[in-house]
Amino acid sequence: MITKDEYLLRNFSKIKHKKWELFVITRILHLLDDHDIEYVCQQYVKVKGNKHYLTDLCFPSLKLYYEIDEGQHGAEKHLDNDKIRQREILEATDWVEKRVRVYDSQNRSLGRDLNEVIQEVDEFIGYVKERKKDFEKSSGKRITWDYKNKFSSGKYLESGSIDVKDNVVLLNHRDCLKLFGYKSDGHFQQAWWDRGTKDLNQAVWFPKLYPNKEWDNSLSLDSLTITEQKKINGKVVKIGLPKETRLRDRIVFAHYKNIFGQTVYKFYGIYETDRSASNAYKHIHRRIKTKINLKNYI
Repeated sequence: MITKDEYLLRNFSKIKHKKWELFVITRILHLLDDHDIEYVCQQYVKVKGNKHYLTDLCFPSLKLYYEIDEGQHGAEKHLDNDKIRQREILEATDWVEKRVRVYDSQNRSLGRDLNEVIQEVDEFIGYVKERKKDFEKSSGKRITWDYKNKFSSGKYLESGSIDVKDNVVLLNHRDCLKLFGYKSDGHFQQAWWDRGTKDLNQAVWFPKLYPNKEWDNSLSLDSLTITEQKKINGKVVKIGLPKETRLRDRIVFAHYKNIFGQTVYKFYGIYETDRSASNAYKHIHRRIKTKINLKNYI
């Protein structure tokens, strides 16, 4: 796991070739000077369909993101696209959008007066501070950026549940399995575990939901269906009809690499094998739950 310092530095490295973004974002973060507010540069946001956006600067704990509009945003078509983008991100996340224009309104190829930009950016910094106060007042809890526990199973064990909407991401199989009674400090490398869930007719599954050396598994755009196939030399091969021993409901933690290249495992819910839709060449699994009460496994 990378350190928090490395995380901060890598965030800046993603925008080092964008002079206006680099200036605005570093000013915000340096003047905000609040290590309890988590931030992400170029935050990936998945919306409906096969679409995603990258927000320039995101504050996940405040449900807020900031866009730095350069010259291309002044074009009429781009203005319409920005409105669509804002609506789709709002529908997907309920985050508030704020923007700053850094181009000259009369000549989009030129930068705006720097002092004007600074004034607006500083107003936004004040807004962020007030928003944090409002969030803390309404929730009765202090906002903190607990980076060390970002990928910890402990916080979910403490809360007693995991939910797809909470974007549950852990670093390895062992940490995922600890949620379901796994006691060993050693790592578990296999993609299938049912030792603590067999009585509930369940297993924990760690699929790669993308084409790889041996398997070509895929997740539907709405995340409701997983298609499991096996390929050899690019050709789909027979894997047989779903076996009774593998007809357990699957608690799915899918393998993927995050924006920093770390291998992580994301919770997608519980899936049930659809025997009527499956055949010897592909198995179909349908999502039946998005939330799990972890107390059932202790």
